[in-house]
Amino acid sequence: MAKTPKATTTPTAKAPGSHIVSSAHLVSPQSAEMSEFEFGLIVASNAFHRWVVHCMSAAGLKDLMPLDVLVLHHVSHRARDKRLSDICFIMNIEDTHLVNYSLKKLVSLGVVVSSKSGKEVTYAATEAGSVSVQHYREIREQCLIQALHVDDALNKDIGELARLLRVLSGMYDQAARSAASL
Repeated sequence: MAKTPKATTTPTAKAPGSHIVSSAHLVSPQSAEMSEFEFGLIVASNAFHRWVVHCMSAAGLKDLMPLDVLVLHHVSHRARDKRLSDICFIMNIEDTHLVNYSLKKLVSLGVVVSSKSGKEVTYAATEAGSVSVQHYREIREQCLIQALHVDDALNKDIGELARLLRVLSGMYDQAARSAASL
């Protein structure tokens, strides 16, 4: 009995309509993979936001929104005072009022302090803020990092994924500028 040769397909080849997307009307014949990526990004983004809120709640700061947690982490970064504009720039957030609202909330909780030097206002983590961030880190190690069973190959893949996300963020920023000029 003669064997029939196996059909060869590329790993990304899929049957029409088999792409996992959130908006089928946006699937492009030029890059269905981008639609799949965007759906994955939506799901991952929401899972990440849920994670940071629950992790920070377990660390003792309850009732924070995802942006509040991320702003606290950035304000704590390298233990240097940060200006509102710097926080927005690093986090790639145009709506400064959203970050400003988070900063006011964090100040009222006593985990961030503001100081004024001339016309410039800067923000820094308080001792309570630093303790909360450290406790968050411990919980992250216990619940997330250990659950990954991190090995060198997985870390390399995660590093490459982070690089690709930075590249794509630049592409999305450029596309946003192009769309804004239409």
